[in-house]
Amino acid sequence: MMDSAIIQIALPSIQGTLGYTQENLQWIMSAFLIFFGGFLLLGGRLADLFGNRKIFNIGVMILVVSSLFAGLAWSEMALNVSRAVQGLGSALIAPAALSMIMLLFSANPKEMGKALAFWGLSGAAGGALGIVLGGVITEFVGWRWTLLLYVPLGLAVLFFSPRLLQATKGRVKGRVDYIGALAVTISLMLIVYGIVTAEHSGWQSLSTILPLSIGGLLFLLFLILQSRVKAPLIPLNIFRAHNLMIGNISVFLIAASWFPLVYILVLYLQQVLHLAPFTSAMALIPMPIFMAFFMIMIAEKVMAKFGIKKTMVAEFIILAAGGFLFSQMATVDGNYWTNVLLASLFASLGNALAYLPATTASVAAVRSDRSGIASGLYNTFYQIGSAIGLASIVAIAGAARSASTAANPVAMLNDGFQQAFLWSGIIALAGAVLAIIFTHPATQEE
Repeated sequence: MMDSAIIQIALPSIQGTLGYTQENLQWIMSAFLIFFGGFLLLGGRLADLFGNRKIFNIGVMILVVSSLFAGLAWSEMALNVSRAVQGLGSALIAPAALSMIMLLFSANPKEMGKALAFWGLSGAAGGALGIVLGGVITEFVGWRWTLLLYVPLGLAVLFFSPRLLQATKGRVKGRVDYIGALAVTISLMLIVYGIVTAEHSGWQSLSTILPLSIGGLLFLLFLILQSRVKAPLIPLNIFRAHNLMIGNISVFLIAASWFPLVYILVLYLQQVLHLAPFTSAMALIPMPIFMAFFMIMIAEKVMAKFGIKKTMVAEFIILAAGGFLFSQMATVDGNYWTNVLLASLFASLGNALAYLPATTASVAAVRSDRSGIASGLYNTFYQIGSAIGLASIVAIAGAARSASTAANPVAMLNDGFQQAFLWSGIIALAGAVLAIIFTHPATQEE
């Protein structure tokens, strides 16, 4: 989470150094998200087969090396490839880490809820620290150190890992479905690429239709393989657990709404309001602070009192309100106090309330021997939701900017941002509707 936050503050500076276009700038995030999301199922499977700590440490090693190359990147391609490899390392880290938490607290559902709340809080804390560090480092040291920072941090994690993390053996036996992992990753890459291409080529062009079609067919092939191979990345009967499917769909929609909202907000602050990177960081820091406060003081109590369904519906509505407010209040002549703070409060509250019920629905009811798969599935939906949501929202913003009749480039840019915020709210509202229809009170696996 710190990686996502720290690099977002640096995006305009990276654009100036390496020459990214406004549309291609998203690949700094998308390359990471696609490989992160695409290989998470593999990461979860490997954690179940070979042990959490071993896979966790391998992931950190990959992250350290790729962060070094990302910080030294000499071109768009070099940075995009390095970010993709960072995503691969993260795909091994995240499911192993969440699986450790699930195993530690599996015997006590009440403590599991608290543990998952702290898991969410760690993400908010990482976001807050990333925003501050991103602003300070980008303005006073340079954007490259927002990536190089992970070299000493990763080495510190590797040093403490054998001292603080209990070694575990694999909980299941079987093979690794590398073909399935490759198929799902390539399919997701093609789908995101098709969405990105649609902005300048049109939805009816061959360069858009072809990758979307091939990506869809590959994903269908992946699902067929999962139903037939002996050791699938996703045992399809895992979806018999009550609320697991709607939990993961909710995670997808939360990410598809929240991640693009923050991405566009960073660009709005720096490209429309012309705030410096450090000032932008200070303007954004209330959001993760709000999230941390809401997660600690409110989220668990609200879910305990009202249940998963009501909490999930409420959070989607509040998150949608944040997007709608931004779409109206993000103006060319705006300022932080009147045009950003209130909407950021709504969005942060919605995202904070969303995290716990969606996470609980996604992983809490799954058997311990499937904890790696469940956590990989959960993280996959989150990262792919971020990637597809970002590609879609950026395409919408680009189309709105091109169609704008505003008098100057900044106003045209802002017209695109307003549409992006609006559709971020619409995605969240769709989540509320699905939660009303499909969420059930039961949580045990059948």
